[in-house]
Amino acid sequence: MSEEDRGEGQGGAAYRRLLEEIRAGRLAAGDRLRETELAERLGVSRTPVREAIRQLEADGLVTHVPRQGASVRGLDYAEVMELYEMRAVLEGTAARLAARAASEIEIDELATLNEELVRAGATPQAYDLNRQFHAALLDAAKNRFLTRSIQGLQKALMILGPTTLTAPERAERAVEEHRAVLDALIARDGVRAEAAMRAHIEAAQRVRVRAVRAKAPPLDDGDML
Repeated sequence: MSEEDRGEGQGGAAYRRLLEEIRAGRLAAGDRLRETELAERLGVSRTPVREAIRQLEADGLVTHVPRQGASVRGLDYAEVMELYEMRAVLEGTAARLAARAASEIEIDELATLNEELVRAGATPQAYDLNRQFHAALLDAAKNRFLTRSIQGLQKALMILGPTTLTAPERAERAVEEHRAVLDALIARDGVRAEAAMRAHIEAAQRVRVRAVRAKAPPLDDGDML
């Protein structure tokens, strides 16, 4: 374990590392969280792992299954739809507020991040750059209550796994959608910024919905009647 991990406490470090594994898809929905295995892999005792699992359960990312123990929670179709609907509302609001409150430096930083996303293409780096873009936009909105709401929502979205930007076509479209938001921010047009961000989130939602349906078990003949 690193000095940084020891400095924040082993429970907090274990929580942060498990959170990252869920975000990256290395721990997927349905995966069991065995304390002994995780403690050995993370280089800590079972106590901080237990603390981390409890925190993940409080976040809504982990559930306890009878006779199996803790496992990463899955999201059904309705929950995915509801999460993205709320994301469109909250991030659309963030874009509208940013059109009014963002400094020129903040808008320039958003533009820079989007250009870096162009160069990254459909790679794992795209996830980090996209996350930074959305975080920077939220900072530019300058509303702490909105920030807390979106951060809570983002934890739930982690269960869905890696970014949709690993698909080349989606990565290209996301860049164009970001540019539409940026154009509205530069024009200080809050209504257009909100509409552009909602369109961006809804495009990502359509990709997620297709992925959820692709993983669903096939229907029996009786279900088709």
